[in-house]
Amino acid sequence: MQEPSLTSDIKLSLIAARAKTGAIGQNGDLPWRLADDLSFFKTTTLGCPIVMGRKTWDSLPKRPLPKRDNIVLTRDWTFEAAGALVLSDLPVAIATAKALAANKGKSEVFVIGGEALYAATIDIADRIYLTEVASDISGDAYFPAFDTGRFAQRTLQTFQAGQSNDFAFDIKVYDRL
Repeated sequence: MQEPSLTSDIKLSLIAARAKTGAIGQNGDLPWRLADDLSFFKTTTLGCPIVMGRKTWDSLPKRPLPKRDNIVLTRDWTFEAAGALVLSDLPVAIATAKALAANKGKSEVFVIGGEALYAATIDIADRIYLTEVASDISGDAYFPAFDTGRFAQRTLQTFQAGQSNDFAFDIKVYDRL
């Protein structure tokens, strides 16, 4: 494990896609198909440690997500996730992810969901990659509200609805001030 001073420069980033309603999920799945956003997610997180809750792990079509250290956070001490590290303590999960990133020369670790984990980390996140989906769709999992005034915001890309995307969307990055 790396010393804390060696991991302090590693950013804790959240990455999510949300509708105008704040919805991020419905029945354990994404409520839309956005191929370009999935491509952005893969490119952005590739090679970096990712931290997720157990329900997010269960929702993945392919487990573990390849070419990333997968860390699953759960309260269930008996839970096993082949190909992933299972932990039950959030600070330990973040410290472990940062140590793995430092060992691989990465500058970022990612929280990839779900709702409870986003809510637990939103106030300590250094960066938020947020896909803003132009839809009023509802769901049963929501991204937490956050004070955008505490972040510098920039739009990376804008995509239109079409054959590969159910809805138009913007990919935005929020960096903590």
